[in-house]
Amino acid sequence: MDQVRGSNLYESYEMKQVTGETIRPGGFSLTERAADICKFAKGANVLDVGCGVGSTVQYLRYQYGLSAVGVDPSPLQLADGLSKNRDLPIFQGQGEALPFEHESMEGIFAECTLSLMDPSLALPEFYRVLKPNGYLIVSDIYARNEDGVSSLRNLNVASCLTGAVSRKVLTDRLQESGFEVVLWEDHSRLLAELTARLIFANESAGSFWGLVCGTGLCTDTKGAVNTSRPGYFLLIARKTNGNTHGNTNGNTHGNTNGNTHGTTDGNTHGTTDGTTDGRE
Repeated sequence: MDQVRGSNLYESYEMKQVTGETIRPGGFSLTERAADICKFAKGANVLDVGCGVGSTVQYLRYQYGLSAVGVDPSPLQLADGLSKNRDLPIFQGQGEALPFEHESMEGIFAECTLSLMDPSLALPEFYRVLKPNGYLIVSDIYARNEDGVSSLRNLNVASCLTGAVSRKVLTDRLQESGFEVVLWEDHSRLLAELTARLIFANESAGSFWGLVCGTGLCTDTKGAVNTSRPGYFLLIARKTNGNTHGNTNGNTHGNTNGNTHGTTDGNTHGTTDGTTDGRE
């Protein structure tokens, strides 16, 4: 996981002042929604990849009774978390090389962190560590307009923006890695709210862009952001039982019951309960 690129937004004082220790849009709201949907049994082994100070690990342990652990590449974040709770099971590690046994986890959370990893390495690791039918929960930034994605790669700051891709690219990657997408919800409102709070906290839009751009050129950054139209999503995917490209029952691309793109109950693009995008 590359978090040593220019300015590290996740370790900045200004960011934590606004987001608290979750350091992501919506705080625990999407964590709670995902946990409620997945209905993990008490004591289930779950992993938070990119756990930071361990806020989600602690939340899942105390609110849901889960046996949650976390890994993060940042020694600063881990030290901060352990200074508050030395018994918190958080360890240094990367999503691309998880220090856990095959099929040892019933759930994996990657909250605003998958976009910081190399997906060609991280997704196979997630698949390896998850038990059959285990859940992968991802909340992250995505590009609502794919035209600006290449420009986002040049941002000189470690943030979800640098690895943002389109919805189609992400769902295709998951299906090719053996996952069936069972839920996709758009929660871009949470990203807009966080952006507004950051601007207010930094007292001006100029100061906000300075925080986002780091040492880079803000003109290029603003252009990339405006073109790509970043949004925020919650996705839940299920590990399929060792089928090629996430196929079940002879279907292609993670389909079930003859649907397309990992859908269920006749919906499109991984939505459930007859909803489209879960837009707010």
